[in-house]
Amino acid sequence: MHRESADTVPQGPNQPCPSSTKSHVATTLLPAARQSLFDHAVGTDPPAERTGQRQRLSTEEATRWADSFDVLLSHKYGLAAFRAFLKTEFSEENLEFWLACEDFKKTRSAAKLASKAQRIFEEFIDVQAPREVNIDFQTRELTRRNMQEPSLSCFDQAQGKVHSLMEKDSYPRFLRSKIYTDLLSQTQRRLS
Repeated sequence: MHRESADTVPQGPNQPCPSSTKSHVATTLLPAARQSLFDHAVGTDPPAERTGQRQRLSTEEATRWADSFDVLLSHKYGLAAFRAFLKTEFSEENLEFWLACEDFKKTRSAAKLASKAQRIFEEFIDVQAPREVNIDFQTRELTRRNMQEPSLSCFDQAQGKVHSLMEKDSYPRFLRSKIYTDLLSQTQRRLS
């Protein structure tokens, strides 16, 4: 599930990312990713205009993302924009965990359930997990106990905590971010 991207900055073990590096990444690497998102969303991507196959994001749709966090998460371009924003804050593991849980809940094979649960736990929940999400001790321990007999609901409490954290913390900042305001501006410019 973990993908390396051009936005990542190689870090040694237990080395905090210096703020100058964060700033450098956010200002030099992410504009290209942000532009790619705009090209896809607003339909300025030249191949898309030639084929006419890509659906364009309307100003009305992008404006609706501010109605609620769940509206944002339910829209493919909203999800992409929010992911791009979280990358600038080095907290995309929260969204990736939430999405992994949503995918996990669709598991129909009992044989795959335990292995998928273990993979999610090791990647996001376990102490010192490579993409550890910020949850409290009680939630982590409850999830660890749930892993003894994995079910489709074994991550529900942890997923809820992460959803709440993103909704109360990251989402308001996203709505004020350059990524979102630029996207709105581009959709409005396309109409004029």
